[in-house]
Amino acid sequence: MQDKSKIGEILSTLDKDLPQALDRLMEFLRIPSVSTDPAHKDDVRQAAEWLTAELTAMGFDASVRDTPGHPMVVAHSPKGTRRPLLFYGHYDVQPVDPLNLWQRPPFEPEIQDLPEGKVIRGRGAADDKGQLMTFVEAFRAWKTVHGELPTDLVLLFEGEEESGSPSLRPFLRDNADELRAGIAMICDTSMYSDGRPAITTQLRGLYGEEIILRAADRDLHSGSFGGLAANPIQVLVNALSTVKDADGRITLPGFYDGVEELSNELRSDWEDLGFDAGDFLSRVGLKHPIGEKGRTGLEMVWNRPTFEINGISGGYTGEGFKTVLPAEARAKVSFRLTGTQDPDAIRDAFRAHVRDALPEDCSVEFHPHGGSPGSRMDISDPAFAAAKTALSEEWNREAAYIGAGGSIPIAGDFKEILGMDSMLIGFGRDDDRIHSPNEKYDLESFARGARSWARILAALA
Repeated sequence: MQDKSKIGEILSTLDKDLPQALDRLMEFLRIPSVSTDPAHKDDVRQAAEWLTAELTAMGFDASVRDTPGHPMVVAHSPKGTRRPLLFYGHYDVQPVDPLNLWQRPPFEPEIQDLPEGKVIRGRGAADDKGQLMTFVEAFRAWKTVHGELPTDLVLLFEGEEESGSPSLRPFLRDNADELRAGIAMICDTSMYSDGRPAITTQLRGLYGEEIILRAADRDLHSGSFGGLAANPIQVLVNALSTVKDADGRITLPGFYDGVEELSNELRSDWEDLGFDAGDFLSRVGLKHPIGEKGRTGLEMVWNRPTFEINGISGGYTGEGFKTVLPAEARAKVSFRLTGTQDPDAIRDAFRAHVRDALPEDCSVEFHPHGGSPGSRMDISDPAFAAAKTALSEEWNREAAYIGAGGSIPIAGDFKEILGMDSMLIGFGRDDDRIHSPNEKYDLESFARGARSWARILAALA
């Protein structure tokens, strides 16, 4: 249990200061820091400068750091001898298209009173400005009450996350000694679907590939050549269909090297979540789970690797009918990776599998897309148990260790380049509409998110 005398006044300060904290967030949200659009280059820098000014006013040594792309914001608390914590978030946002689907201008945020509660509406409210500001407001309350923070902090706020983070890995390498800390805190995640506070302890990696398969030098009449000439679509679908067997397992040699089974602690945590795969699928118009036999639903989406065909094309697909053998077929595929699976080894195995399926008259070319391994955090570090307890006390329900089926490459980058684990704690909800029109962030998520970080700081000090 946390020392109530230590944290109580800080929580009261956060509650009292909530209107001012919302004013600051609204000011931040009005900056259209769209990193993918060159027209917003100055806006992205304005957001970086806004953050730097806020942190400087709170006593941090903060600066805007230029990169070949958009700038980073780096800040340090006064250096002491305590185990430092690194806090990461991003201040850039997604484009707003299609604009006509927004109920109000995306960069004119407001608090809306909905039947299910108050929400903060605007681009970046949940991804990631609102989440990032839960950090900042927790730091502010600590400084207001005690005049200092309970431990040493390093802050890294990025301006390119929504455009693929091209400058991040070089920046981490060039500034590793400055940024390295005991553990990293990442706020760009969500609570569990039932509103339970959660710490994401593992993420799947990703490897993608586009395949272009060619045969004849032109489209062929199927009456004249069908049955004699190679059909690239048929060859391609044959190759892709044998990547999985009838039990949902992937057949590539060595594919499961590095895949780890769940620990007993995580298995127990996940069972307690009461996940119903059928109910989960019903939200998207489906009923019956498929996939790897002998695995639970949460195992399949969080802890097992996958192979998916994301798109396939070739031949004539317009109105009417055209009986041809196409000269070319294309597919885009992706693998989600877990444990210590090696994306490069899997790429080599997949390409060899496709090449082995080719008739002599066919050729193939490959275009890679991404290649990041999965991440699994060491929850034996006492910091995880301390943070879990702090979250449970704030939300009045037991926090959970969860996984994520998607990829957050920064966690892997911190592990690989800075040699430290990450604790992924966010307060987003499934219905926040991130990357879509009418993005929102629950007011409760913002207010209790800041309170949660205040408690976590106390627990980890």
